[in-house]
Amino acid sequence: MKKYAVVLVAVGLLVLSLATGVFASDLAWEDIGRGNLNLKTVLVETDNPQIIYIGSEQGIFKSEDGGGSWRSIFSARGTNRGINFLLFASDDKNSLYAATGNGLYQSLNRGINWNRIFKGKNYLENECTVLAILPLRIYLGTKSGLFVSKDRGRSWHKEAGQLGKSCILAIAYSLKEPNSIYVASVDGVFMTMDSGQSWERIFITHSAENNNDIEDEAEEKEEEQDISNIRYIIIDHNNLNYLYLGTSRGIYKSQDKGRTWESVSSYGLLSQDVRFLLVSNKSNLYAVTKSGVFEYRNDRWQELSLHLLAEEVRFLSSDNQDNLYAACDKGLFKAKITDSGDTQISDNIIAIYYKDGPKINEVQQAAIKYAEVEPEKIIRWRKQAAKRALLPHLTVSTDRDNNRTASSSIWGIYGSNGLPGKYFVGPDDETKYNNNNWSISVTWELGDLIYSDDQTNIDVRSKLMVQLRDDILDEVTKLYFERIRVKMEIDNLGIEDRKKRFEKELKLQELTASLDGLTGGYFSGHLPK
Repeated sequence: MKKYAVVLVAVGLLVLSLATGVFASDLAWEDIGRGNLNLKTVLVETDNPQIIYIGSEQGIFKSEDGGGSWRSIFSARGTNRGINFLLFASDDKNSLYAATGNGLYQSLNRGINWNRIFKGKNYLENECTVLAILPLRIYLGTKSGLFVSKDRGRSWHKEAGQLGKSCILAIAYSLKEPNSIYVASVDGVFMTMDSGQSWERIFITHSAENNNDIEDEAEEKEEEQDISNIRYIIIDHNNLNYLYLGTSRGIYKSQDKGRTWESVSSYGLLSQDVRFLLVSNKSNLYAVTKSGVFEYRNDRWQELSLHLLAEEVRFLSSDNQDNLYAACDKGLFKAKITDSGDTQISDNIIAIYYKDGPKINEVQQAAIKYAEVEPEKIIRWRKQAAKRALLPHLTVSTDRDNNRTASSSIWGIYGSNGLPGKYFVGPDDETKYNNNNWSISVTWELGDLIYSDDQTNIDVRSKLMVQLRDDILDEVTKLYFERIRVKMEIDNLGIEDRKKRFEKELKLQELTASLDGLTGGYFSGHLPK
């Protein structure tokens, strides 16, 4: 008995190790922050990933050995010293810019010396949120509008209209098309194709109205950000037609530079409130929600942060060596992105997870039966229509003629000598008619043997049924394998991950309920007790 127990334990460990190697959700995250907490942004040198800059509430820190050690290189003035965004100049990697809570700062020597090149007129303008540096212009987003400089930061002007009053959340652009800029704000997404000479709102959202009163400015802007659906926007640098927009209701994608938008599947996202987006140099899409970091692959989302020991991810970045960096409340974490692995091993692991429950084809058949969209139903309709053409049209009619004609006359004698006369009334003539007529006719529409109106109606109904069946099968398949993925993620969670375990257990129950709704309770009824 002990021998069998040892074998089972070994098999279990093997399966767990294979699952760890197969699924990208088990990324090994390394803490390279070395005690630097409450990070808000990270910047990695493209040509040399050993050089990393991080921004926190305390200032900017730099590492020249890939996170092995850090040193402070900048601390902003004033009370609001948080570093919100870091960026290199597009044409000079020695020029480093820092958007802070107390203005915009510039260093021309990789962080050795700093100068403030922008200061707002009030608290909201002073809170710099994001930055875009192009060859001829610098675009600066603040909590109270978009500012533009045409002389490397020596002078600034505020954009007119809504962009000059709205809280700016993100700016998307590409150096390949420097005239095209996309700005995400609490009042929507704005686009320019002529370097800011004209702006067009291309995505509308519901948001609070901006208030120009300076009193209680912080509370007002925080409320606006809570109400707004917009969170972040990013462009795919390998295909400049592609834009991705993160909102509180999921992710939207445009394939025509923002002219039209479509929703991206949310399968696998534990929360649709998407706070940050990243498109890697290989066009891989990553999203950050309150539940962690996710990668979009094969029309669904896979969580990458199961073993990321942080409660809040605030910024993502990547390098040219397939490393992913997450700036979090608990520090800076780094993970190596790998492919999903061998398909055969993956199939074997999935087989282990559903061997005791209903198979996918069984669940699909149950859903089809419950929705009454079986293919046999269409075949049955066609057979019935064909048989109907063989049956004759029977017509039965009746006609009844029932008439009676009668005429009577009066006859008798007159009285005489005081005696009364005698009169008689009686039939003189009578004619009766009582005729019943019947007719029966039998006809065949021989043309219906070839094609009839019934066949046309069946064609229309069958097309609708096929479409409905395909939609049901697609929904069931996605839910089924999404449930398996969530189960595997739960199994790989540590004991200390109670919050994440609760979220995934809740997601598992939600997926089970959805499958029950599509199968009339068949799925739960065939799960192991």
